[in-house]
Amino acid sequence: QVQLVESGGGLVQAGGSLRLSCAASGRIFSINAMGWYRQAPGNQRELVARITDGGSTNYADSVKGRFTISRNNAKSTIYLQMNNLTPEDTAVYYCDAVISAFQAKDVMSEYWGQGTQVTVAS
Repeated sequence: QVQLVESGGGLVQAGGSLRLSCAASGRIFSINAMGWYRQAPGNQRELVARITDGGSTNYADSVKGRFTISRNNAKSTIYLQMNNLTPEDTAVYYCDAVISAFQAKDVMSEYWGQGTQVTVAS
């Protein structure tokens, strides 16, 4: 059983910062790309940032220069440092990861966390 658990969401004033964490656990053989998505009410889920196992990153245009994704492979954890937050960043943030489990080492599957709420007050 593979699980992704997010933490670090909350309420912050505009211009403030938050740091999200996502830890993968379970019978994991390997982890490929990991990333953060978000979904605001009435909107589709959108990519925020993604990082490969080699450390390559890509960001949504709306967060470039404000958000930073990082990864600790030893801990199977990724982070999202969010600075200069605006009310438009308010959403549920989801972690996702492409993982192969020990019981099926050749099969890469996508897993999602349960989401963490980020609310930015104006």
